[in-house]
Amino acid sequence: MLAVVVVLAAAPGRTETDPAGAARAAAEQLEEASVALGKAKSSRDRVSSLTGVVHAFEAGLTALRAGLRRAAIREAQLSKQLKSQEVEIARLLGVLQSMGQGHSPLMLIHPEGPVGTARAGMILADVTPALESRAAAVRRDLEEVTILRSLQEGAAETVQDGLAGAQAARTELSKAIADRTDLPRQYVEDPVQTALLIASTETLEGFASALVDLQVEGMAEIDLPDITARKGDLALPVEARVLRRAGEADAAGIKRPGLVLATRPNALVTAPTAATIRYRGPLLDYGNVMILEPQPGYMFVLAGMAQVYGSVGQVLPEGAPVGLMGGNDPEVGAILSQSSEGTGQDRTETLYIEVREGKSPVDPETWFKTNKDG
Repeated sequence: MLAVVVVLAAAPGRTETDPAGAARAAAEQLEEASVALGKAKSSRDRVSSLTGVVHAFEAGLTALRAGLRRAAIREAQLSKQLKSQEVEIARLLGVLQSMGQGHSPLMLIHPEGPVGTARAGMILADVTPALESRAAAVRRDLEEVTILRSLQEGAAETVQDGLAGAQAARTELSKAIADRTDLPRQYVEDPVQTALLIASTETLEGFASALVDLQVEGMAEIDLPDITARKGDLALPVEARVLRRAGEADAAGIKRPGLVLATRPNALVTAPTAATIRYRGPLLDYGNVMILEPQPGYMFVLAGMAQVYGSVGQVLPEGAPVGLMGGNDPEVGAILSQSSEGTGQDRTETLYIEVREGKSPVDPETWFKTNKDG
């Protein structure tokens, strides 16, 4: 029996993290987003409310993926740990079973007399709590495995509801933006002038540089907040990971002065600051492009969206939606598989961000907060 106690003392401790709790919290977050969607449809500022709802669904789905991934990892760890301890657990169960069998004798007499009897009683008193503690730990591990497996098996419906809710929120947001009439306008676009500008340029840099010099008629005096004090503190316009930094070559060896971000399909892109729309629409091979001017002399170029909102000359408030990324939401099975494997293959779309001061591009990371170690 003493040998068993030595083995039990070396057993690994339990982790303090709670993957199941994290996944449940994410599911509750998605449920709250569904409730918010119903309220946002009748909100006085539907665009702002629905933007928040779309972000809530995106955050909830991201948290659910992370929670399910942690649950899968934890379940695998526990299963592996329990399998490696099969012999120990069998011995433990055997000892506990033998201790619980039969009737207690009326008198225990050790062959060495009263001293031996007392010593044996002391040893038994030391061993029993350790056995009970270890048995309780094994029982908790088995219960946790059961909970984690049940959580993963029941996650499909939650993910499906979250995806459907997110798509419904995007649709409502697009309708609300189309119906919006309250945005101030700096000027009205001259489509002929814009078309000539596009036809005369062959690069994004050439187009953006020419845009600085483009004269527009009927400029209104709308003061926007000075953004220079926020340099280096702006949030990225979309939830994403940095794929390539400024000056890093892509697979073809091409270097660009901006950031390439990996996003999930249909991710919502928002204005990082209050700004005037200087251009929106397809441009060269960049897909749909949005060029924002937060103040004279500064431009934010966002390229690669499947859909863009607003019209040239409008002044957007900070956080206003400017577009949606392309792609299709993955099937529920693919999401659960990716969560289990932790592959990170769900970020299939790319957004290109360029920041221009005057006619020159600058490193966007001097303006935006990113994980520079990632």
